[in-house]
Amino acid sequence: MSVHVLIAAAELDPLVKVGGLGEATAGLARCLDLLGARVDVVIPDYPVEFSHHLEWTVPVPEWAGGQAQVRSGYLDDIGEIHAVSVPGIQRPHPYNDPANGHDGWLDNDRRFYAFGAAVAAVAHELEVEVLHLNDWHTASAVAWFPPERTMLSIHNLAHQGDADLGWLPAFGDRARAFEHLGRCNPLAAAIRLCRRVVTVSPGYAREVMTPAFGCGLEGELAARADPLVGIRNGLDQQLWNPAEDRYLPANFSFGDLQGKAVCRKELLHRTGLEETPAPVVGMVTRFVDQKGIDLVLELVSFLSTVPAVLVVHGTGDRALINAARRVASMSPAHMRVADGYREDFAHLVVAGSDLMFVPSRFEPCGLTQMQAMTCGTIPVVTEVGGLADTVIDTDRHPGRGTGFVASTPSVPALLDALHRACRGWRNRRRRNAVQRRGMTTDWTWHKPGQQYLEIYRDLAALTARSTPRPQRPSQSSQRAVDVEPRHLVHLESGPVPNESPPAARRADDVRPAVAQARSA
Repeated sequence: MSVHVLIAAAELDPLVKVGGLGEATAGLARCLDLLGARVDVVIPDYPVEFSHHLEWTVPVPEWAGGQAQVRSGYLDDIGEIHAVSVPGIQRPHPYNDPANGHDGWLDNDRRFYAFGAAVAAVAHELEVEVLHLNDWHTASAVAWFPPERTMLSIHNLAHQGDADLGWLPAFGDRARAFEHLGRCNPLAAAIRLCRRVVTVSPGYAREVMTPAFGCGLEGELAARADPLVGIRNGLDQQLWNPAEDRYLPANFSFGDLQGKAVCRKELLHRTGLEETPAPVVGMVTRFVDQKGIDLVLELVSFLSTVPAVLVVHGTGDRALINAARRVASMSPAHMRVADGYREDFAHLVVAGSDLMFVPSRFEPCGLTQMQAMTCGTIPVVTEVGGLADTVIDTDRHPGRGTGFVASTPSVPALLDALHRACRGWRNRRRRNAVQRRGMTTDWTWHKPGQQYLEIYRDLAALTARSTPRPQRPSQSSQRAVDVEPRHLVHLESGPVPNESPPAARRADDVRPAVAQARSA
């Protein structure tokens, strides 16, 4: 059964990538294309650079500019790409203001709520069968598209896009679904309304229904336990295959690991560390509290006795980066910090390290540990979310182990796991067995892609193509951003209606042009 899907996301590698979302969006889209699904992807035009063959517009509420500009083109086996421009979306960084300590742009609510409105309009224009939303940046689209044909993937529940209650009337008949804990919360609305909700690993699906990991939405997610499912993210083999990786100074495979030794030597050279018999521990990470950077910094003083050397690469919170630099300056023989993310250097750290440290406090899925195992680098992780789903502790399970797992994200537990990992790495026979299991596991998108495709087919089969097309919100909704919270009329209690808003009229219909360009 063929199905036409529109995937909406704030990132798409290689056009725009901040974290794992961009890589996951691209990997899933490529896999679905291979599986025979008809896939379109819509992203914000920040701007993004790609060759497009069509420019068109879609109607959006007046507060979102009245109409959104769309550039459409094809990209690298992914399919049709639609880059959408709404007022304020074009920024040097998708989410954060570099001039303000990398805090979020103050108008992120307006930017991404408007993008969500444009996503819904694009979905209608393309007449897709299923709209697949990803995280809060696209969640507002559920206000203008039939929820029964919509699904949501949660990549990180910690980011919800909540804003002032004055936004609620902007979402018309479905406004009440956006109210959560005294705020306007688009992610809460999508969790409540979408027909299916997916987290990016089975472990995270269980965790988000608990207060410890639910970020205030655990009750909403527990109420959707039946349609809530965890599907592990995959790796894109075009990007992560050490036998063909163009970023590496030497390629290698499990059958011939000589190239990995070359990568290790190059990593030490580029970071100024001396050649050492001790294991090289790598980290490719965002400098944020979630990733446990502060816990790692407390461990650095023990590296001389483990022994091991540490290379940390990534970008993020400037205060954490500066703290890491200070610690590294006090232990120059055992730690290096290379901040400012670079794709080529990230690949070198993953492939050239002996161990990969992922000490996250929570981790919805995590890609680094799977990238590491693909490259024969043994992961040392905390027992949370997708890390627990993908890494088997080799001390607990000697015949199945693929890495070393700390029971809690704490300094004692991480130090114990690191000690065990270094001891295991020094045993060549044991090291080779762990590397083999990690390198021969299928971390690709093939199985996850099939799981997503089954959900799409179920949604398409359960809903009729004759569903009325939602239209532009009323004029009062278009002015909602000007309403102060104290002027907000209390919304009536009762179930949120699923019926579509009244129909919008287009000044022109570009559907024939889209179809013609697609078939050209």
